[in-house]
Amino acid sequence: MTPAVIEMTGVSKAYGGLRPLRIHQLTVGPAERVAIVGFDQPSAEVFVNLTTGATLPDAGTVSLFGRSTAAIADCADWLAVVDRFGIVSGRAVLLDTLTVIQNLAMPFTLDIEPPADDVRARAEALAAEAGLAPAVWARRVGDADAASRARIRLARSLALDPRVLLLEHVSAQLDPESARAFAADVRAIAARREAAVIALTADEAFATVVAARVLTLEPATGRLAERRRRWFRRGLG
Repeated sequence: MTPAVIEMTGVSKAYGGLRPLRIHQLTVGPAERVAIVGFDQPSAEVFVNLTTGATLPDAGTVSLFGRSTAAIADCADWLAVVDRFGIVSGRAVLLDTLTVIQNLAMPFTLDIEPPADDVRARAEALAAEAGLAPAVWARRVGDADAASRARIRLARSLALDPRVLLLEHVSAQLDPESARAFAADVRAIAARREAAVIALTADEAFATVVAARVLTLEPATGRLAERRRRWFRRGLG
């Protein structure tokens, strides 16, 4: 039986908030799409760090692909784990003075002025998959609007063929129409790649589009309550 891509049980992690981040129980299967509503930005960052094994919980267990993060032996071992995640976050640094293609070439090489033909082809394929029009590929990232920057981050998250896409408040700077389009494209990409999705968001309409299962975090207990999709129909307009 294929193990869950992530499983959290009885997790607690102090991070300077009013209370620790608590996750009572969370299991995400291979290629499953889950959205979680109820994280603010600081707690979302903590969740991402726990999910990728960058930090360990104060209590409880986090298992990735059937293996506890406590068993990660060293930096090389951790890098092999984190490469299986594609993180889409405003915290991911983009180099504004470089073009879209140069930014997307960086996961493959630092020799980007200009990228070699094969690297450029890989970067262009990522840009196209993420829904970036060819007209923007040669533009400086610093000139891109919020929707384009979100898609650049999505494209870069796909570079190493991740098994899990982690989305961290990605719709916060997007207008509702752009957010829905972005969510639909993430859903389609994940289905095509057979990748799981874990989306942390405060945007309930975004959550219903991007995920097949929408959960709400109860911060005091860490319990995740599943919401019925029909609850959101009005918000989806």
